[in-house]
Amino acid sequence: MKKLIAIAALATLPLSGAAMADSDIGCGLGTMVFDGQQGKVYKVLGATTNGTSGNQTFGITFGTLGCDGTGTIDSQQKLAMFIDGNMDNLARDIARGEGETLATLSEVWGIKDADKAAFNDVAKQNFASIVTSEQVTSQEVLTNLNTVFAQNEQLAAYKI
Repeated sequence: MKKLIAIAALATLPLSGAAMADSDIGCGLGTMVFDGQQGKVYKVLGATTNGTSGNQTFGITFGTLGCDGTGTIDSQQKLAMFIDGNMDNLARDIARGEGETLATLSEVWGIKDADKAAFNDVAKQNFASIVTSEQVTSQEVLTNLNTVFAQNEQLAAYKI
């Protein structure tokens, strides 16, 4: 079994330089398969392939599939990754103004305990401005949250 894993890892090494991670869909098999394609359809297909095939951790570990495991994750990247992985649950929690996913987002965001109730309330009150459609992207949600929080006196300090 170890030999099979080693062979698979070595077989994908030539792919490591073939493509860099797409800024919208990240690195992974979907990025490699749909490399060079343009348009939302291919971005959605690439993101779906990356998300369902579970190969990004392998790519990051071994520097393959357009992944680079040497970068530093900043807070905006952490938030974008969290939102991307939890879009449906987060949208539901924002609509309700409470929930585990929204609470976790406030932790990842670094919201102080004293401001968490305002965070939840402002998110709920501005749901339509944050989750603008069923096709909204995680980056758009992050941008929209930043815009909404920047307009709130109590939460403006948390704008990224």
